[in-house]
Amino acid sequence: QVQLVESGGGLVQAGGSLRLSCAASGIVLGANRMGWYRQAAGKQRELVAAITSGGDTNYADSVKGRFAISRGNVKSTVYLQMHSLKPEDTAVYYCNAELVVGLAGSTFDYWGQGTQVTVSS
Repeated sequence: QVQLVESGGGLVQAGGSLRLSCAASGIVLGANRMGWYRQAAGKQRELVAAITSGGDTNYADSVKGRFAISRGNVKSTVYLQMHSLKPEDTAVYYCNAELVVGLAGSTFDYWGQGTQVTVSS
């Protein structure tokens, strides 16, 4: 069974840093687009950052210059380095990826279970 597993969330003071990790497990041949979304209480889920298989990135305006998305050397891993965190960054962060899976090499969209990031003022 293919799944995305996130780690690295937690509680941090404003101005601090956190690094989120996401890795795919199962029969995964590769990953196309990978990204991070977040959902704050009472708000819609929003894109934070995304990266293509070629390394092209895009960021939400609210995190530009503070967050950096990168892919690992191991296939189907993605990281989100977060600096200068603000209380408004508090949310559940979700990993999302378009994975090439199975012996047939089919492409499907997957979501992680989410990891809580809380930034105190």
